[in-house]
Amino acid sequence: MSTVHQPDLKDRPARLTVGVVGAGRVGPALAASLQLAGHRPVAVSGVSDASRRRAEAMLPDVPLVPPAEVLQRADLVLLTVPDDALPGLVAGLAETGAVRPGQLLVHTSGRYGVKVLAPALRAGALPLALHPAMTFTGTPVDVQRLAGCSFGVTAPEELRLAAEALVIEMGGEPEWISEENRPLYHAALALGSNHLVTLVAQAMELLRTAGVGAPDRMLGPLLGAALDNALRSGDAALTGPVARGDAGTVAAHVTELRKHAPQTVAGYLAMARATADRALAAGLLKAELAEDLLGVLAGEGHPDRGDDGTDGTTGTEGNDR
Repeated sequence: MSTVHQPDLKDRPARLTVGVVGAGRVGPALAASLQLAGHRPVAVSGVSDASRRRAEAMLPDVPLVPPAEVLQRADLVLLTVPDDALPGLVAGLAETGAVRPGQLLVHTSGRYGVKVLAPALRAGALPLALHPAMTFTGTPVDVQRLAGCSFGVTAPEELRLAAEALVIEMGGEPEWISEENRPLYHAALALGSNHLVTLVAQAMELLRTAGVGAPDRMLGPLLGAALDNALRSGDAALTGPVARGDAGTVAAHVTELRKHAPQTVAGYLAMARATADRALAAGLLKAELAEDLLGVLAGEGHPDRGDDGTDGTTGTEGNDR
């Protein structure tokens, strides 16, 4: 264990030495942001070649050292490792005596609060959970994106001001999340952000298959407007064939997806069912149209329409607005 004196919080200097354990996409960006606020990155650890290159690019001249040495050098340590690796990392650092009394130990996991830092707390560390609600690229643009970014914050009451100050110094906005609500909070963000990437990537692939030369240019304005409308109006922003109850159009979609991209069918059906439920609850989807629509989504086809979603008598798709 280090014999270097670590000041109490009350006499801690305003500017901190900062260390990063886990040079993934998040850690170097947060350390670089803290550096802009006047703090001093002094050490970073990374295992993969990509992590080391990222650290060298975003934190130039900051030495790459083992995790225990990061803790030895830094007043404030950012633990920016994958969620599943965090408990073992904390336990290992505490067991080997790497944690110093009075040291600010910050993890950035959305899933966990401060209980995961219990082994370090018993060693005298000051635990904080600061999760940026942002997607990271591992490039300097991430530092800019932190401006106005919300952070899910969990901390002991006596460290509340310290947690808020650090978030604000990184350009963020603190949002307090209780310990027991961390998993739900993180699930909400994953549903909105991670799944969005999957949906957009699938939509671009389908547009390319349909012959669209620039699917990103086509989707950009549409998705931007949809996101803006959803954030402003919630379920009232729902539109499209599911919200309208156009069962024939939805049946045609499913037929085409089965033919050209069968791997997308399950996701389409799941999202369509969820959309139908919300549209019904919001009064947007008429009950008399919902029955046929839900039948299509359950694989029952559409009355008076062929299996391909076309009108059984005219051969034209029923897509009147």
